[in-house]
Amino acid sequence: MRIENETFVNRIAKLTGKEIYRCFQCRKCSSGCPVAEFMDLLPAQIIRLVQFGFKEKIFSSETIWICASCETCTTRCPNEIDIALIMDTLRQECIQEGYSPAQKNVYLFHRIFMASIKDNGKIHELGMIKNYKQKTGTYFEDIKLGLKMFAKGKIKIFPHKTKGLNDIRRILDKY
Repeated sequence: MRIENETFVNRIAKLTGKEIYRCFQCRKCSSGCPVAEFMDLLPAQIIRLVQFGFKEKIFSSETIWICASCETCTTRCPNEIDIALIMDTLRQECIQEGYSPAQKNVYLFHRIFMASIKDNGKIHELGMIKNYKQKTGTYFEDIKLGLKMFAKGKIKIFPHKTKGLNDIRRILDKY
């Protein structure tokens, strides 16, 4: 089989510091993934595509955007491949190379999530909900769930600022 882009795997390996060729497709990563049922390609398939350099197929996949970076796959890997880090790196490369994310709202959510951390030092759910709903125009889509969460105290009206906010911002600006 001809490798479509031989330097792609080397670039991902260099960026992550991981030996991607160590994966022998045991599929423990995929069988343990809590969001695998929502993916169009399983984590093991993504790793195989990285090994063969099929970046266009990876970048057009929803999987890298659906990945929750929970690190279950990384923990289960017998070869200690940090699959969650590879997924993060693939998302970054997708954007840097000018590809449109297959899951636009997931990317939008990620940006709003990171902005909330930068603003407050931690997540402020109500602010995130407001920003997300304004940008997507889906104001009433899950209002019943939001009201339930608010009633149970899961959504706070005001953000809580954390100590070391400037340090958090400096770290986020660096990366």
